Amino acid sequence: MTADKLKQYIALFGGLLGAVLLFLQTLGVHFTWFTQETIDSFLGVLMAAVPLALVFYGVYKNTYIVTKKAKEQEELLKRRGMK
Repeated sequence: MTADKLKQYIALFGGLLGAVLLFLQTLGVHFTWFTQETIDSFLGVLMAAVPLALVFYGVYKNTYIVTKKAKEQEELLKRRGMK
């Protein structure tokens, strides 16, 4: 998945949630838990989780012990003297 596709999925999901929230508000359904404080706390969690996920992905992609393909690549690099 490319970064552009990821942005499109996030925009799609955010737009869908926004539309559902506006629809429910027109019906008179109000969420008392949907306040500025809860939004700020959710953003705090999100701002901590996204870098953590990126670090985990980076560690996964840069190690040679996780998948069979990575182990084969490591062996090939050793044979070529590149590692």
